[in-house]
Amino acid sequence: MWRMARPRKPLLSRDRIIETAGALVDAEGLEAVSTRRLAAALGVSGPSLYNHFRTKDEILEAVADSVSARVDLSMFDGGGADWRAALHAWAHSYRDALADHPNIVPVLARGPGRRPAGLRLADAVFGAMTEAGWPAAQATRIGALMRYFILGSAVASFARGFVDDRTAYDPADYPHLGQAHLLAERGREVDEGAFETGLTALLDGLALQYEALKETA
Repeated sequence: MWRMARPRKPLLSRDRIIETAGALVDAEGLEAVSTRRLAAALGVSGPSLYNHFRTKDEILEAVADSVSARVDLSMFDGGGADWRAALHAWAHSYRDALADHPNIVPVLARGPGRRPAGLRLADAVFGAMTEAGWPAAQATRIGALMRYFILGSAVASFARGFVDDRTAYDPADYPHLGQAHLLAERGREVDEGAFETGLTALLDGLALQYEALKETA
């Protein structure tokens, strides 16, 4: 009985293309992804990619959606009973996913478009806010506000924007930056602290609006 020989390399699939493209984006940025480069990394011919994706942009959209799919949405399962705690937990989960893949943020910043995981994310946030009693228009604004804040926090490190060189910040020119050279080595601590400070302030402000809304209802 004849048996077909097993292929030496894994068969090409959407998941394999997305995984390989994502690794390229993580390592070298969006510009590194081309159909030629991706085909070479996968060990296939360029045209074979088009059996799964029509364009490079479709591949990048799929990579972006794979990152959105890593965001935990379970905190919204209980509806809007504790919308503030849910937004807090979700924001951290979202930022953690983006922190691992910052180079894909510009694609995510375009909005969910037709991406399934991105749409589920938007649906979960909007649904929880409206179930909590926020008017639909305000729930939309809250979703947008949270996305602006979270995506912005993932674009770059504030702390690592300063060099580890005391002489770079002459007190004669920058009288208040005498300790700025220390920020680079404390990048994670500073950035995570800044995110939590901003998130708390944002949610505090929304809580005040929510109480005012309930008083006028």
